[in-house]
Amino acid sequence: MTFLDSAVWGGKFCSDGWRHSPARQPVTEPATGDRLGTVGVATAEDVDRAAARAAETQRAWAATSPQRRAAVLRRAGELFTEHAAEIEDWLVREAGSVRSKAGFETGLAIGECFECAALPAHPQGEVLTSEDARWSLARRRPAGVVGVIAPFNFPLVLGLRSVAPALALGNAVLLKPDPRTAVSGGVVIARIFEEAGLPAGVLHLLPGDGAVGRAVVEAPEVRVVSFTGSTPVGRAIGERAGRLLKRAHLELGGNNALVVLPGADVARAASAGAFGSYLHQGQICMTTGRHIVHESLVDEYTAALAAKADALRVGDPAREDVALGPLIDRGQLERVHCIVTDSVAAGAKLAAGGEIDGAGYRATVLTGLTTDMPAWREEIFGPVAPVVSFSTTEEAARIVNDCEYGLSVGILGDVGTAMRLADRIDSGKVHINEQTVSDEPNAPFGGVKASGTGSRFGGPAANAEAFTETQWLTVRPDIAEYPF
Repeated sequence: MTFLDSAVWGGKFCSDGWRHSPARQPVTEPATGDRLGTVGVATAEDVDRAAARAAETQRAWAATSPQRRAAVLRRAGELFTEHAAEIEDWLVREAGSVRSKAGFETGLAIGECFECAALPAHPQGEVLTSEDARWSLARRRPAGVVGVIAPFNFPLVLGLRSVAPALALGNAVLLKPDPRTAVSGGVVIARIFEEAGLPAGVLHLLPGDGAVGRAVVEAPEVRVVSFTGSTPVGRAIGERAGRLLKRAHLELGGNNALVVLPGADVARAASAGAFGSYLHQGQICMTTGRHIVHESLVDEYTAALAAKADALRVGDPAREDVALGPLIDRGQLERVHCIVTDSVAAGAKLAAGGEIDGAGYRATVLTGLTTDMPAWREEIFGPVAPVVSFSTTEEAARIVNDCEYGLSVGILGDVGTAMRLADRIDSGKVHINEQTVSDEPNAPFGGVKASGTGSRFGGPAANAEAFTETQWLTVRPDIAEYPF
């Protein structure tokens, strides 16, 4: 039996052990439409039971020694390492990842676990001064039960980056993966922590549709909701969490800019731009969605980028050596094509691509855009690179900031000019002489404006802020005297 053998999880979800479900959904390979298995679908009632059970087990888990919690996280990292090949196969077949992306994602998962293994040993507060004769402390306590709702595009790491720190800091977790990646974004995580020695009832895997997600948000025991996904869904979750007086950490969409400064190396810049726009078929919140190129380089850059796009093969990453795999489903494929064709109808020019290719989409370059065209304004979530020019750094800053999103920006070229430009940009991340797609387990990740609520994932400070509450604690040597 393999680590992810369907005999363990087929037709089941995980809540205090693997449970058979009368409702099931197929696990489908987007490149071929083949069925890879079935998973059990949870109901709102299952969520309610799981939340109550999680609240019971959380107190004992929080009282577990820091060394023991750290050991579970370290063992999880070791298990990801031991079973990396099998996990990568699932990311390729279920999520449509090319092999290099699957390896990158699994590597991030390994790093996340080892990084979070240190969290239980980090300082859990601070000593405060007090005018009274007492000790005054601000200490961090686990939030309690955390609800995690994860997307399909990087299903493993975008779920794990909330699950792992929440567990390390003494919380219980309800995990709802995207239904399209319930194995690589859910079963894998549940199996890893099961084998790592996490007590039963602390982590619950609850696949399902939007009704299950709403139940996770609304469960009274859930005190923190961690959501990664689209801005419209994030708004709805944030509104509901706000009415329930719950914290919602929302990491949402992006329409990220890559600025190519005058004098930049065009060949290297086009390579960076192609990677930023076409990695994982552009299905990344950090994808380079806008190429803003100095007027002295724009023609040369566009030609170089189009040549790169034309050379990228589209196909089935499980059976072919390709650069672009399938889009997650037919609906997303048709949406991408519609954005491209609508922009071309409005006057944009195709320099490369613009075609459906089986279950995938050809790497595309668009020029001649105006700022009101859908390919420029919208988060496409497909392999499309729109290019415009600028003449001054002031104009570049204005174009970058003229966007509802603010997640990631790359600036290529002279470092001094890039630093001055970075100071004028509204973005959660800025990468100088790199493209827009970058993530590390110890780095604060998140956006501003419509890209999120300003919360961050990654690093001890951000994780503590996300998954703990601060408690003020005072201690006196004797009972105080009062005037009443």
